[in-house]
Amino acid sequence: MTTQTSKRPGVPTGSDALDQILAGGYARERVHLLEGRPGSGKTTLAIQFLMAARERGETPLYITLSEGEDELLEGAATHGWSLEGIHLYELIPPELSLDESQQQSVVYSSDLELGETVRLVMNEVERVKPDCIVFDSLSDIRLLAGTALRYRRQVLALKHFFARMGCTTVFVDDLTEELDDSNLHSLVHGVIRLEKTTVVYGADRRRMRVFKMRGRAFRSGSHDYVIRTGGVEIFPRLVASDHEQTLQRDNVAGTGVEELDALLGGGLDRGTSTLVMGPAGSGKSTLSMQVLIEALRRGERALFVSFDETRHNFFRRADGLDMDLRQFGERFEFRQIDPAELSPGELSHIVQHHVDQADVSVVVLDSLSGYQNSMPEEQFMLLQMHELLTYLNQRGVVTLLVLAQHGLVGQMQSPVDLTYLSDAVVLLRFFEAFGELKRAISVIKKRTGGHEASIREYRIDREGIRVGETLRNFSGVLTGVPRFSGSDSDLLASRA
Repeated sequence: MTTQTSKRPGVPTGSDALDQILAGGYARERVHLLEGRPGSGKTTLAIQFLMAARERGETPLYITLSEGEDELLEGAATHGWSLEGIHLYELIPPELSLDESQQQSVVYSSDLELGETVRLVMNEVERVKPDCIVFDSLSDIRLLAGTALRYRRQVLALKHFFARMGCTTVFVDDLTEELDDSNLHSLVHGVIRLEKTTVVYGADRRRMRVFKMRGRAFRSGSHDYVIRTGGVEIFPRLVASDHEQTLQRDNVAGTGVEELDALLGGGLDRGTSTLVMGPAGSGKSTLSMQVLIEALRRGERALFVSFDETRHNFFRRADGLDMDLRQFGERFEFRQIDPAELSPGELSHIVQHHVDQADVSVVVLDSLSGYQNSMPEEQFMLLQMHELLTYLNQRGVVTLLVLAQHGLVGQMQSPVDLTYLSDAVVLLRFFEAFGELKRAISVIKKRTGGHEASIREYRIDREGIRVGETLRNFSGVLTGVPRFSGSDSDLLASRA
């Protein structure tokens, strides 16, 4: 007898992202457990699995004990789906039916009740002969079983029956019982848990975890997902090491301002991240826009992600600086992000999509204060940002991170310290001279090469950014209260 050792192809789950996480989808002719609290999206994901089977020409069967057929059809319609071609079996055990003709007139044991229910399931499977099954949900079997031992034994019996019938099966469990939530994990081939977290303000956050998948190098950890019209959309956790380094562009990207390039030691190196930090109004976003528009003029593609500014105000401000970004058409993408609604995983997905699919070479995140608000705790933000920056660096992208510091003058504080993650740090400050409020710029760090250690004045006007000569009579920049003791001739003159 010859033993079959070749690896069988997986069964698509109905979500390309979940197939990626599971390293190939569900295991063929095996039983999987999809668990989560009510409202986490289990039914939606299960229906996607069966619709994918239908599209492949296979026979799908949905066995429901908890939802009626009309409820399933109505729920599918909200996503624009038709369940035609999917066998729906609404199982109503005799002991739960209100039809007196189906109820016994004498008291009988729960063993008999559970046995009748399971027999109805087996009869339907033998009649339909499905390739893919969703059994929704195990909570009803748990209630009928009465004890944990009998419940486990009955699930084991169902598992062996479905495997003997050659079915790829998904058991759905809503975790409503306060039992050991892992008591079935050892019985099934794979376990996927959907989690929904309620935050103080903003949309609920949903995350998915794969606890096990036998014989697969699946992607562990938490993966953000959302439920939208059209189904469950999953955002696999970004792992920078999965992406090879692909530096194919010139090593240095100029800013379009000669004095600024000199301050930066020639410009911004490809595959590096630059942190632009300073108080509100100091010109952080404008400086980032200058780098971005110069890249567009060279024929590159760019992405600007804004947490703090609307599309209308962004383009209005760009027009005021004589930066016509609309002329670049599809080569420039502006994305307005609501941190109360968007998960960090989805943000990483957006950035990764533009870099991989649209060949974006410059990415601006404005600002990290808004990004921090989308994270539950600061340490997770740092880990997430580390993976994102490492990925962008490996793809040769010039990344600019905008960080607003607390306060306008005096001692400055940052809401989060990302200086150690950034390859370069540009510091912006206000200073007072001759009755006017002016701006100063300096580079305090650059890992990939030399840079000027000087402090220069710069102005923002209709001509964009202008950078002046070194302010040699200048002190106290790191205290947050720079002091200038030079003459008026050393400063940039205003232009109408």
